[in-house]
Amino acid sequence: MDNNKLTKGEQMVRTTFNPSQDSTVDQIKQKTAELINLVESVREKDPRLTSLALTHYETAAMFAVKAATA
Repeated sequence: MDNNKLTKGEQMVRTTFNPSQDSTVDQIKQKTAELINLVESVREKDPRLTSLALTHYETAAMFAVKAATA
């Protein structure tokens, strides 16, 4: 899929990358992408806090995927 057609959340958690084809990994990434997109929609209220939240969601998704594939 073309990266330009992915949402910010999908790009950040790389929803198209799942070599193991693990459905739990897909769910973790998709739900995290949804949260990232939701938070991104309020960026104008506080850009700094938005950026911090996005970073923490991205980090949490990485550790959740690691846990799911351990």
